[in-house]
Amino acid sequence: MDGDQAAIVEKAGHDDDEIIIRARGVDVSFGPKQILKNCSLDVRRGEILGFVGGSGTGKSVLLRTILGLNQKQAGTIEVFGVDYENASDDERLAVEQRWGVLFQHGALFSSLTVLENIQVPMREYLDLSPKLMDELARLKIDLVGLQPDAAHKYPSELSGGMIKRAALARALALDPEIVFLDEPTSGLDPIGAAEFDELIMTLRDTLGLAVYMVTHDLDSLFQACDRIAVLGKQRVLIEGPLQTMLDSDEPWVKSYFHGKRARTVVTSPNENDASDDNTRKN
Repeated sequence: MDGDQAAIVEKAGHDDDEIIIRARGVDVSFGPKQILKNCSLDVRRGEILGFVGGSGTGKSVLLRTILGLNQKQAGTIEVFGVDYENASDDERLAVEQRWGVLFQHGALFSSLTVLENIQVPMREYLDLSPKLMDELARLKIDLVGLQPDAAHKYPSELSGGMIKRAALARALALDPEIVFLDEPTSGLDPIGAAEFDELIMTLRDTLGLAVYMVTHDLDSLFQACDRIAVLGKQRVLIEGPLQTMLDSDEPWVKSYFHGKRARTVVTSPNENDASDDNTRKN
């Protein structure tokens, strides 16, 4: 790992025991095409990390590699201090029970009701009675803001927002310490997306969750994320709070966070004056 990468991932004021995911020097290729090269990233306990980058840069690839769904060619990934790729079956099982995943578009099983979808992780990892699983699944349905009658509906009977919430309820089935969200607000209207962001922040605050959120939604990045990591040139270019993104001179970062679709963020009186001048000119 070069000096720039080390500076990105090692931050003063954060002890190692706060880092629950530690990726170092990760390479991922599909055939001759290299997607990630010497990519490093940390995720800390209790934070919402927004992971952003251009289309096709490998945002979902890194997420799936952390989950063990893609094979890496180099580097190390530790989750809760465990090298998942080289872990024993028992160690992997223990790690998997500490995370939850919301894939793109929800990925609910179409032949199962919402209640049954939420129970899938319970059936896979736990030995519970049907009655207890029903009770726990209903608790998760309430936790994500769905009405009780959603329990017996099938995915085809749900709106897009309800599908996202049902998928989130399934991700929370085992009371995880971290949830992975892959484009969670994609396809939602602005009101629904804002409500979903509020739900994620509430769950983080009440449950102490860490959230790894792959997104392109500027509203989510501005409103919900404690830190943001930007993927480009096959690695993490920059990471930090929103202000770090706004201050960056990296061309793609500057274009993304100061572009036409980025909201105006007032960070100083001078910027406020400039914003007022621009408004008057328009």
